Amino acid sequence: MMPQRASELTRSILKATVVTPEHRPMKPGHSAMNAASPRSILAWMCVLIAVNQLGFGAVIPVLPLYAQSFGVPQVAIGATIAVYGLARFLLAVPAGQVADRLGRRNALAIGGALSTLGNLWSAMAGSYLELVAARFVSGAGAGVVLTAGLIVLADITHASTRGRTLAIYQGVFLFAVGIGPLPGGYLAERFGLEAPFLVYGLASAIVAAIAWFGVAETREMGASERDPSVSILPWRSQLRTLAGNAGFLLVCLISLTGAAARTGALFSIVPVLARDRLGLDPSDIGFGLALGSIIGLAITYPAGTLVDRYGRKAVIVPTTILTSLSMLCFSLAPAYAWFLLACAVWGGASAAAAAAPSAYAADSAPPGLNASAMSSYRTISDIGYVVGPILLGWLGDAAGLDAPLWTAAAALLLATTLFAVIAPETHRNR
Repeated sequence: MMPQRASELTRSILKATVVTPEHRPMKPGHSAMNAASPRSILAWMCVLIAVNQLGFGAVIPVLPLYAQSFGVPQVAIGATIAVYGLARFLLAVPAGQVADRLGRRNALAIGGALSTLGNLWSAMAGSYLELVAARFVSGAGAGVVLTAGLIVLADITHASTRGRTLAIYQGVFLFAVGIGPLPGGYLAERFGLEAPFLVYGLASAIVAAIAWFGVAETREMGASERDPSVSILPWRSQLRTLAGNAGFLLVCLISLTGAAARTGALFSIVPVLARDRLGLDPSDIGFGLALGSIIGLAITYPAGTLVDRYGRKAVIVPTTILTSLSMLCFSLAPAYAWFLLACAVWGGASAAAAAAPSAYAADSAPPGLNASAMSSYRTISDIGYVVGPILLGWLGDAAGLDAPLWTAAAALLLATTLFAVIAPETHRNR
């Protein structure tokens, strides 16, 4: 009885949140089967991103320790994270072009294959420089997967339900990232620091298979809304159009500072701080991050509903402020219980904020420019992935491990203030 009810609930949520024929005009020749396909596409994308991010989450608590095993300082540890973000930054726009020219499914499969190669290489790295090179390849694959995934969701959603649809996807994304450190920490303790990278490599191979055999192509869905007056614009002209949208640039800034805080503080600084100050081992750290993920999972869908009902800004502003406060909680935590509280605040706030910035960016895309808008959004966001670990790692070496956390908190508050004052609201159901 319970599985049947759960299945009915899942179907009802997917039906309510994904675009249906009433929401999206069909092109001539589209059948009822094609009209219903966005629900299955969302389901397959959730499976794909869950596998991908479970592997990514598995390496979070061990990457700083793995890099440190090569005898390098904190700034070099940050570089192993930053180079991953650099690859994502460099590949985001090309990934959008590949998704437009070869199709979304091909782009996802290519990204999965690159991630497989990079993570298996990371596990077998014999030196610090080899690890950095392997992390670059892995980041390139991640950049393609994440960019193509957002384009797929922009293709199958409508503004009135976009927040809830992205909340389902981002909720699965964040839950997998958050729960990944739990098995990752266990694997590292039981089999060595290389084991989580092997798991991530296997997960990436599964992602490539899901993309090729499970996810349907959505390129024509996005093209069906294309405005003929903008469809002929070259890629650079499309990017210039987006650059003139102040709200789009500011939501990219919100995402950039969030990425810098996540990668430069949470992924790079917090594990080392927790081990050195609180005496925690990788499994303790992994449990805390997983706890935050579980809390976030309960919050994600209600937050997505608020995004659609009350607007994107109504969720982005308060949740980003809470995210900045979580940085201070990590810095001030005197014991493991306080560390768990900081993880809970981080997990809840970041999960509640997950869908809103992506929905705002998709709202800002002119009709038919989903690929250029979402790849640009990912490109600017991933600047934080590059700058955050290096800058905050340098601060950690120069001023102690508390300074990067306070800096991340201040940057989040500044970006939120600018967005709250200047950016217009893009959608609100009344």
